[in-house]
Amino acid sequence: MIQFEAHDRPLATLRVDCIAIGLFEETEWSGAARALNSLSKGRLKALKARGDLSTKPGDVTLLHDLPGLRSPRLLVVGLGPRKDFQRRGWRKALGVALAACLKSGSRSLGIAVERPAATQLDDYYFGRGVAELTARSVYRTNHLKSGRKAPRPALESVTIVADAAARADIKRGVAHGQAIGAGQQLFRDLGNLPGNICTPRYLATCAKELARDHRSLRTRVLDEAQIRRLKMGCLLAVSRGSEEPPRFIIVEHRGGRKTSAPIVLVGKGVTFDTGGISLKDPGAMDEMKYDMCGAASVLSVMKVAALLKLRVNLIGLVPAVENMPSGRAIKPGDIATSASGKTVEILNTDAEGRLILCDALDYARRFNPGTVIDIATLTGACVVALGHHFTGVMSNNDALARELVEAGARADDGAWQLPLTEDYADQLKSNFADMANVGGRDGGAITAAAFLAKFTQGLNWAHMDIAGTAWLSGAQKGATGRPVALLTDFLLGRAGLAAS
Repeated sequence: MIQFEAHDRPLATLRVDCIAIGLFEETEWSGAARALNSLSKGRLKALKARGDLSTKPGDVTLLHDLPGLRSPRLLVVGLGPRKDFQRRGWRKALGVALAACLKSGSRSLGIAVERPAATQLDDYYFGRGVAELTARSVYRTNHLKSGRKAPRPALESVTIVADAAARADIKRGVAHGQAIGAGQQLFRDLGNLPGNICTPRYLATCAKELARDHRSLRTRVLDEAQIRRLKMGCLLAVSRGSEEPPRFIIVEHRGGRKTSAPIVLVGKGVTFDTGGISLKDPGAMDEMKYDMCGAASVLSVMKVAALLKLRVNLIGLVPAVENMPSGRAIKPGDIATSASGKTVEILNTDAEGRLILCDALDYARRFNPGTVIDIATLTGACVVALGHHFTGVMSNNDALARELVEAGARADDGAWQLPLTEDYADQLKSNFADMANVGGRDGGAITAAAFLAKFTQGLNWAHMDIAGTAWLSGAQKGATGRPVALLTDFLLGRAGLAAS
């Protein structure tokens, strides 16, 4: 594990392999840039005047053996105009600095990159951001290639240059950021695994291992026969076409008072989604291994809660299935009976996530929860609406929705509330069952939430659609770890550990 420390020793005395600073485009320098230019007798300004130092946001220059520094390497990251420098720019600057540091093979890094005003980035979130971004930078995907393995990053320690008065808040932020980073690593590992490895039974094994590793966690796994006894007909309808048996996973973290109503997190765990009989287009179907990222979110947040010993009662529920076409698979027009007794006409077998979630949401009632949040890669419509920048939030309680959106803003893990009214539920009417599982193309992300809302009456419930945020496509293909940071921030607030 990378070691972090924070202190206010002069940059000239830092015994690290590399120091990272930022440089604005203005001619008047301040902070670390000004101090190091003075130490080097004007060397930095001379390099900038010659065009060898870029101030363009995200550009990085590696300098060696700068006079006056004990550190053999200096990374100078462009920050652009000071007036435009905000939190997002700081995160980008730190990310490229960490990448350059890792590329250099440095074992220790000193961070002296200027940051935005405290109103944008206080000491706690500064420390947390450093730890999270470091964990993201050193992450390497699952090693399933047969060739030579990529070397592990050499980085062992990070020193944060900060005033003494800020040290306590920075250290607290770092501790929380390290736990979030560990949770995001688990998320990425699970999400990036192929569907032939990460099956419902694999997720169940992972959940059991979490309980073995953390004393505050307890895991139970229900097999197909037990699921059938619970009359989870919608979940079983989805799994019917697959040779892989379903699993229903319950993970409990009892950190609060016995009388405190728990928070229940429900994560969609479709370990591979072909669409079933309503078969998907083959292009990018490989990315449907990420359809279990809701499950990965839940397991990862349970790990974070255990690492931080959060004083909350937290329950994680994961309905885990494959959605496959076969002679046994459900067909469009079939009707399934949910655990709640409500019947569902399945007009589209590719709208399967809501089917497994409705049975899991009904199961959540037995815990008498204070709050229920489901997390799911549920709809392409949410990606159309919000792109890959924001997680969609819909809720039967606007205060809860705002709480999640605000947690996302603090955590740099953006979310956006979408409306949820009976107008959308009307689109789910069926001539043959209590409801249909789809309501047409218009407002597809919201009608999916409206379907789930029919199973959450009387609950304080929110739905998070992470279809656009849980993974990246293209050259950077891979699981992102979102929304682990958002959910952790939400739980920290509920545990009375908010930054303020």
